[in-house]
Amino acid sequence: MGTDGLLAPEVSDVSKTVPRDTGSGGHGPDRPADAPPVTGRAPRGFWRRSPSRAAGAVLLIGLVVTAALALTCLRLYEANEKRLLDLRVRQLGLVLTAAVPSIQTPLASAAELADATSGSVQKFRAIMAPYVGPGRQYASASLWPLGTRTPRPSVVLGSAPELASRPAQARVFFAHAPRTPQMSVIGILNSAAPTVGYEFNSPISRRGFAAYAESPLQKDRRSKKESDSAFSDLNYVVYLGRSRGQSNLLVTNLQHLPVSGRQASDVVPFGDTVLTLVVTPNGSLGGNFFQSLPWIIAVGGVLISIAAALVTDRLARGRIRAERLAIALDHVASENREMYSEQRTIAQTLQHALLPDSLPRIEGLDVGARYVPAASGIDVGGDWYDVVARGGGKTLLVIGDVSGHGLPAATTMAAIRHATLAYAASDAGPAAILSRLSDYVNGAPHEHFATVLCILVDVNAHRLMAASAGHLPPLLVDGGDARFLDLHPNPPIGVPHVGEFEEIDVEVHGGATLLAFTDGLVERRGEVIDVGLARLRSAAIEVDLALEDLLTRLASQLAPVRHHDDTAIMGVRWRT
Repeated sequence: MGTDGLLAPEVSDVSKTVPRDTGSGGHGPDRPADAPPVTGRAPRGFWRRSPSRAAGAVLLIGLVVTAALALTCLRLYEANEKRLLDLRVRQLGLVLTAAVPSIQTPLASAAELADATSGSVQKFRAIMAPYVGPGRQYASASLWPLGTRTPRPSVVLGSAPELASRPAQARVFFAHAPRTPQMSVIGILNSAAPTVGYEFNSPISRRGFAAYAESPLQKDRRSKKESDSAFSDLNYVVYLGRSRGQSNLLVTNLQHLPVSGRQASDVVPFGDTVLTLVVTPNGSLGGNFFQSLPWIIAVGGVLISIAAALVTDRLARGRIRAERLAIALDHVASENREMYSEQRTIAQTLQHALLPDSLPRIEGLDVGARYVPAASGIDVGGDWYDVVARGGGKTLLVIGDVSGHGLPAATTMAAIRHATLAYAASDAGPAAILSRLSDYVNGAPHEHFATVLCILVDVNAHRLMAASAGHLPPLLVDGGDARFLDLHPNPPIGVPHVGEFEEIDVEVHGGATLLAFTDGLVERRGEVIDVGLARLRSAAIEVDLALEDLLTRLASQLAPVRHHDDTAIMGVRWRT
């Protein structure tokens, strides 16, 4: 009924219909043993023992992708380092090649001048003196006549040449010298004072002079690396000739040979021979960032893969918990539907049992009633009606509506109905019946109230007396006109009331029809009650039907398709 918003809380609410867990494992007394737990929570520590397959797949894919990226980056870094190292060894070779003219030019000038001056000592000293001495280009410079059986220097500047102490090696060297137009180079490397010698003679002179100079080497062939050098990022080894043997070693900045690790080599021309260069990087040529990039990718990829696996595992666990919870909730919903259906069936059975099975036959009066239960849920209401035949041609009509729905409303309706029938048996009038009923209900604690309409019909006198306890007024249809009786606004039963209930006395013509109803027939959500009352009035006078047909038409036409409240309608018609 329309005043449900003012009610006290219902005895049966939704929370009480949910089955409770009364045993271990989440199985209640009516729950099957194989039903899933209601909470849907995964066992504690479950993820530690058995990570989900999805998380494992994500972790594996992440590690594979990370390894592929790291290896690809490492290969690119290695290829770039090799390219830079090859470029650097070629640059170093160009530097050594560019040093040949600076070594050869003073010797060539001295040899040409000696040929022109027949080996003048003064001229040789004058041209070679600036290049000889400590800290200068040569440690020793000498002029050697060619074409002799035992070559000996004719003039010496600086220290004595090491080659002069080796006559056999000198004879072979100078015998070969006139045959090449290039500067001849000899390595005296297996002596106590290792030296590199340089010789040049005029190519057009077959028996002239050869200018010869020597540069000393470190005894262990080791040199210090200069940090400000253009090649400070390289470790190097220089061999005289193509062999990389220890006997051909000229100079290196490494402590241990042979060279290991990433390296590059080049062979550059040096006079009538060649120099073999072997270099290895002293760190990363491309920069420390690119050297560390594969490790950065590897570490970052592993961390991202682990994080993604943890997130995936969490989502997978959440999905499993959601599925378990959905199954549990579906099971609970199924049980609740059964409970709701059972409660609705009980309420309907109780209510139908309390409604009269048949109405009494009244002489001179047609009597009929219809009851339409709620369409869904357990919204079985407390609507009821009664027809009580009294002697002397009088009949009492009672119709009421208890607030609320479900079993509490139905049981309250039963108590009020039986009390009403008891008071009706005392031949009291409508107002007196309602007053006694109000005193009865208010005399004890209660949670519901009820609207009640009592009408005492005097068939022979064509009169009726009516009193209402908050109930909607009945509709009196007389010919082509219809009006609602103007009842006094007495409070509903169960609401504290001071004073007597008031009633009205109405004269009724023959053939008139009186319709009493509950609010379910005229109330609509979002619509004022006056609209529903006007709709009932129009439907009642629209066609001229027998009473039973009229009640059926009104119940089917005015009750909503999906009504949430019970509807009761009863009518009486005076026979003409």
